[in-house]
Amino acid sequence: MTTSKRTRVPRAKAQEIILNAAEELFYQEGIHAVSVDAIVERAGLNKMSVYRQFSSKSDLILAYMQKKQTVFWQEWEQSMAKHPDQPREQLIQFFADLAAKASSPEFRGCCFINVSIEFPDTAHPVRELVCTHQKRISDAFLERTTALGAANPCELAYTLMLLMEGTYADSQTYGTDSAAIRMVPTIVEKLLDASPRE
Repeated sequence: MTTSKRTRVPRAKAQEIILNAAEELFYQEGIHAVSVDAIVERAGLNKMSVYRQFSSKSDLILAYMQKKQTVFWQEWEQSMAKHPDQPREQLIQFFADLAAKASSPEFRGCCFINVSIEFPDTAHPVRELVCTHQKRISDAFLERTTALGAANPCELAYTLMLLMEGTYADSQTYGTDSAAIRMVPTIVEKLLDASPRE
């Protein structure tokens, strides 16, 4: 298909189309494996449309990661909203929802962990975004473990963080039908109940 035959669309719509195409390709194939040309082809637009919306591939990657951040926190809030003011049940619910998500055949692991592997330079803006995101998750766990009245809320929050990341890794190592993933909510429930209280 030649660029002259591609359809011109309004700017806001073009940005959405490009970002959706990039999201699909980045998540399924990895960021470095995906060229701007591949994104152009998937989006069905011309290359100039991409560079009108995003000045570089790095800008497009950051926009992709910001979109993924938004989705993560929307899902987090949905889990929390199922059990208002009940930190134990909120945490168990989060891991139940995570286990369901990680069991989907389309699941390709945590995009933030995937990206951190592709960008080993800790000073790179993409890697900095990942670190900021992960720190925010850690803080959110700490907020819940503190509300739970845990004697050592930091230790419990770090443990939950590792269980979350282990769930992501397990799905990619052993497959999304892993029995271990299905056990995660029960493991978290036992962990919370066994955790000393103040």
